[in-house]
Amino acid sequence: MKNDSVFVYSPDLLGYKFSETHPFNQLRVQLAYELLRDSGCLNDDQIIKPRQATDEEIILIHDPGYVEAVKQAGQGQLNREIALNYGLGTEDTPIFPNMHEASSWIVGATLTAVDHVMEGKSKHALSLSGGLHHGFRGKASGFCIYNDSSIAIEYMKRKYNARVLYVDTDAHHGDGVQWAFYDDPDVCTLSIHETGRYLFPGTGSIHEKGAGKGYGFSFNVPVDAFTEDESFLECYEKSLWEVAEFFKPDVIITQNGVDAHYYDPLTHLSVTMKTYTEIPRIAKKVAEKYCGGRWIATGGGGYDIWRVVPRAWSYLWCVMNDQAPSGQIAENWLKRWTNEAKHPLPPTWEDESGIYKPIPRKDEITSKNRATLEKSLYSIKKSS
Repeated sequence: MKNDSVFVYSPDLLGYKFSETHPFNQLRVQLAYELLRDSGCLNDDQIIKPRQATDEEIILIHDPGYVEAVKQAGQGQLNREIALNYGLGTEDTPIFPNMHEASSWIVGATLTAVDHVMEGKSKHALSLSGGLHHGFRGKASGFCIYNDSSIAIEYMKRKYNARVLYVDTDAHHGDGVQWAFYDDPDVCTLSIHETGRYLFPGTGSIHEKGAGKGYGFSFNVPVDAFTEDESFLECYEKSLWEVAEFFKPDVIITQNGVDAHYYDPLTHLSVTMKTYTEIPRIAKKVAEKYCGGRWIATGGGGYDIWRVVPRAWSYLWCVMNDQAPSGQIAENWLKRWTNEAKHPLPPTWEDESGIYKPIPRKDEITSKNRATLEKSLYSIKKSS
């Protein structure tokens, strides 16, 4: 029986682990998976197992020499100075055993999602372990070794001759994906993120429009620090609809980092679960209108793995399946993880009111974001 949505998961995806103290913790994928199961929102027949990506698939984007370096690093056989040249062994991206294999599972999971959608086996597919959007052709960056989203896009172009719209709502700019397709008119990238004035990677200005034949197919909406739900969603919804109408994609792939939440320890934005209930709803509507519903979603950033990520990513799956969980979180899930959690677990799907004090610059931030949005979309208006 065909499912409209499939969930790509297996324990093999949990091996991407830098250290016990590193902020990137794939336990969050398991937490979201178990919350969905305990809530009755995910059935066995909706789960598909990933495969490992081949070297040939990985080098669609990454340099073969870099892939070999990752393999050697994971076996403890790479000289430290050489490793650092590849962005390996840094504070952000430490070396860990079998890092090539662990990264290949993540790439393979996203490619599994791609094939399911592009072959018409499902309309939507979710690969929560993916969304590693900072990886470059020959260098690891920002917790990301292989850039599964970039590989998936190039794979879709070559295998399915697809025009791809990539949409990134991580608080950090989706730099690796943008630069991979900066001169490509068959790939359009849209990133809504915290301004790089304060936050890694420092890129993603409105002036980054693409190059050569790809000029005009890169869109960035850098929002101000302390941006709240209403302004973030205004920037996201308006830009996504206008960019989709302009580009008319065959398929949409979204990177669903949830580190714009107020609780996230690595960013400076102030959105709540309200934003993470609306982001997938709008993406789904856009996919239905412009590409027959074809929508592949990945995870991404999210460093409050207890209070934010499980709920936000679970809601993403629920929206794919026309579900809208509310009220109390599954009691079994709360009992299982309460003693492990670093913070008290939220008892409800929604955030409590008043999780942060009112932002005194709210009106100023909203006006500034609105002006940024208009400048980002100016090239569309100019050409219409």
